[in-house]
This record gives sequence, C-alpha cells and structure tokens, in this order.
Amino acid sequence: MLLSIKQEIAKIMNEIGIEVKSSDIVVPPRAEMGDLAFACFGLAKIAGVNPAEYATDLVEKLSSKLPGVIKTIRATGPYVNFDFDASVYIKGVVSQVLRAENNYGASSGGVGKSLVIEFPSQNTHKEFHIGHLRNACIGNTLVNLYRRSGYRVTAMNYVNDFGAHVVKCLWGMKKFHDGETPPVNAQKWLGEIYAEASNYIKDHEVEVKPELDALQKKLEARDPEVMKVFEETKEWSVAGFAKISKELGIHHDDIIYESEVKDAGQKVVDDLLARGIARIGEGGAIIVDLSEYGLDIALVRKSTGAGVYVTSDLALAEMKFKKYSPDESINITAIEQIHYFKQLFKILELCGFKGKMTHIGYGLVTRPEGKMSSRLGNVILYEDLRSDVFARLETEARARHAEWSDEKIKNNVGVLTDAVLKFTMLKHEAAKNVVFDMKEATSFEGFSAPYILYAVARLRKISRKAGFTKRIFPNYGALTNGVEKKLATMIAGWEEVEKSAFAEYNPSAITRYVFDLAQIVTEFYNECPILKAESRGVGAARLKLVEAAGMVLETALGVLSINVVDEM
Repeated sequence: MLLSIKQEIAKIMNEIGIEVKSSDIVVPPRAEMGDLAFACFGLAKIAGVNPAEYATDLVEKLSSKLPGVIKTIRATGPYVNFDFDASVYIKGVVSQVLRAENNYGASSGGVGKSLVIEFPSQNTHKEFHIGHLRNACIGNTLVNLYRRSGYRVTAMNYVNDFGAHVVKCLWGMKKFHDGETPPVNAQKWLGEIYAEASNYIKDHEVEVKPELDALQKKLEARDPEVMKVFEETKEWSVAGFAKISKELGIHHDDIIYESEVKDAGQKVVDDLLARGIARIGEGGAIIVDLSEYGLDIALVRKSTGAGVYVTSDLALAEMKFKKYSPDESINITAIEQIHYFKQLFKILELCGFKGKMTHIGYGLVTRPEGKMSSRLGNVILYEDLRSDVFARLETEARARHAEWSDEKIKNNVGVLTDAVLKFTMLKHEAAKNVVFDMKEATSFEGFSAPYILYAVARLRKISRKAGFTKRIFPNYGALTNGVEKKLATMIAGWEEVEKSAFAEYNPSAITRYVFDLAQIVTEFYNECPILKAESRGVGAARLKLVEAAGMVLETALGVLSINVVDEM
C-alpha cells in the first residue's frame, strides 16, 4: 500500500506539471517529519526560488487533490510532509497483506520472459567450501526473486569436472594413495588429496610437469584406463554435492559438466583460428588479442593442445542459449573472475554471439586469519562449518530448554544452523568480502539470523495465545500508539525492498529489511499489548498487525530460503 500511495502522489504532482518519480517520495528518518516526505531542493533550483517557498507553494497546490489516506500535508522548511490517517492506513496495509498472503510484494513483470541462473559452479575432486556456500545462497535467492516476478527460470549448475585440478587429484591418488580404500566421506578425501598434490607439485614443478601434461592428454582423449578412475572419483563428488544441495534446499533444473562441452569448445577455438579472431601465440598456444579493448591477451588453448576454462565456456554459452532460449543468462562467481568474464563476453561478441550474458561477482569469504585457498588446504569446508555452528547452537538450546527432547533440539537447531549459514552469507552486498565470525553469526542479538527468527517465534506465539481475538471486530481507529503505524509502514515497505533487491541483484537488501522489521516487531511487542489491550477491539486490530508482520517476515525469509521455528 505504501508504494501505491507514493505512486498516487507522484501521479498527482505530474498532472499539475511537476515531474517526479514515486521513488522521490520517501519515508523520513524521524516520525515528526511525517509519514512521507518530498525534498524540494532540486525543483526549487530549477524554478529559481527558495526551497522553503517552493515547498509552501506546493502544499497549496496539492492540499485539495490528495488521496483520502493522507490526513494532512504541510511544509517544513524545504520539505513537503504527508501525514496518514492512521486508521485508514493501517487497515489498508493489513488488508492488502492478508489478502495477498505470501504473494505480497510479488509482481508479474517477468511473465513471458525466461532466463538461466548458473550457480554455484563448483569443481569435482575438490571441497565444497564456504565460498561455494555464498555462491549457492546468492544464486538461490535470485532464482526465488525472478520466479516471484513471473520469470521462467532455469536454475543450472555448471560443474567443472575436467580441468587441471582433476589431473592433479588423479595424479596425487596414484602417487600417494594407490590402492587405498576411500573413507566414508570420499568427497572430502578427494579435496585433501588435491591439496596434498598441489603442495607437492608447487615444490617439484619441473619434475612432475611432463607427467601432468601426459595425464591431461589422456583424460581429454578419453583414455579407457584413466576414464575408469575419473568416472568413479567424479561420482564421489557428485554424491557429496547432492547431499549438500538437499541440506541447503537447493534444486537445480539442470546440471552440465565441463566434460560434456570440452570437445565442442575445442571446435570453437578452431573456428576462431579459421576466422582470424584467434592466432598462434608464443610456444604454440592459441590466443585472442583483446588489447584494443583494454582486456589484454586471452588464452583459449594451451601449447600442449589442452583446453582451458574459456575453451569450454565458449561452447557452454552456445549450448545454454540453444537448449533453453533464455532472454538472459546470469553467471555467479567470485569477484576475482570479473576480468575473465569480460574477456569471455568480448570473445563471444567477436564471434557474433547475440545472447545477453550477465556476470555477478561476489567477494571472498574468509576466516579472521585470512584468505582461503583449496590449493593450500586451508579452506573452511561447508560441512565443518555447519558442524561447528550446530554444536554452538545446540549448547545454547540445551542451556535454555532442559525440558526439550533430543529430537526437538536436533530439529530446532538444524533449522537455526541453516539460517545462520545463509543469513551470514547474504547479509552484505555481494561485492563485499565476508569474514565469518562465529560469535556474531550465532548471537541472539544484533544483525543475525537467531535474532530475526526469535522475532518470528514471538509473533507466532502471540498469534497462538491471542487467537480468540480473531472473532472480535478490529478497531483500527483506536490505534494511537505511534509504533503501530511504524510497524505498518515497515510491513508495507516490503514491496519496494523486493523490487530493489531484484533490480540490483542484491539479496542483502532483504537481510537488512528483515532485521529492521524484526527490530520494530520487538518494539511493538514491548509497547503494544494484545491480551491486555485497553479494549478487545484494539487487541483484535493489533493481532491483525501481528499476522501481517509475521506473514511478510516469513515471506522475505522464504525468498532467502530460510525456514523458521515456532520456539527458540
């Protein structure tokens, strides 16, 4: 409703010759500045008058034209302030939310359009670490946002199962672990072998390079003996990834492996050579000179004849647009790969490729002591982090609820653990780095998942205890506590937050919103009693506000793929 009020005010202003957008009309930072405010500085400058005089004149022009929900309009210095009729406004917000339920904030702007969102693009024969976790959380949120906007979305995972890292891992298995039986967590074991092999190769590069090159050629030539080991070990990774995806509630509509496009990529490189887009560089490597575009030299095939990442990605782009026919394809990777994707997109453009490609880069996830590296073996694995978070929250739950059964504690803590991981990965803008601080992430105070889920649990508890008031007619006209209107405004703000998060590929806008809403829910809880309200009609109206707040809070968390609990 808040958005529609802004749009109506903007429409009226445009009708009298004042060009504004609804986004120019904002919720002011302080209650005494009204429920909405419009700054007149820009228009006053154009008109060549004092901003305060312009505001006074604008109030006179608008005073008889505004919608009924606006109770008063006034000029405060250079601002025009709008005050709502609390009764009409709160009732309108509550009615709109409860009528739309979890569709509140959704739109139909994407109906008839389709896109591919590619994430988290992890590698087989390596660990699934918290960098991949951040990628998965961003990707899953964007899938939800686009689908809520009416788009037909293909959630796709492109798994690198054929790169140099596989060669290192297979080489390491043969050299250091030949004949060993893999442990139960074979996926993790492969990652450890990769790190072990990488460290050894770093110190013995000249010695082992011929062996690695020979193994790479055999792999790409589909040598039967090598392929047997490759397929078996790949399956260990695939099974491990499937388990993690299930835990995170991630579903991919399709999974493409690099081994499926590697050969097609080599044909693309041959075509680039034939067309003069690529040329033979130093040592026989195939390159594309992008210097005139400020993008340096791009390697598209090694001197050994082996492909590189871009070799396969060129073929993958063609495959995606042929297979899915999307209006856009979105890639989500670490921000360090921005230059790589600029090179990839430019080569595709030079080839005459017309599909719209978008890259979203996210910052590193580190622990307090510094950057991770799977090559060095100092990564924070998703499974290890999940276990640590679960253990910390389990200790807290047992201290708070000695009466809970083991099963109840396990289920409750499992939901909270998932929420902590996802919320922490999404709480900052994608381009910013994240330092995972265990104490901060699991705190029941501040900008954290437990604090927000506690607010949800409170709302659910209120609804259970005050259910009888549902039979009583709500008296919105008697809601005179300012927190009630403040809560209604925050609830109504979800429409614009969802649109902003969608337009800017920014899930962090949602994490900030649910935190702000949870804070006002806490303020409302402390100041606005329902069971002990001054009248049953007031209690009933406040309960409607509680239901609307809970519905929007759970909807927003759902977009983040975060589940909630009844008790904490």
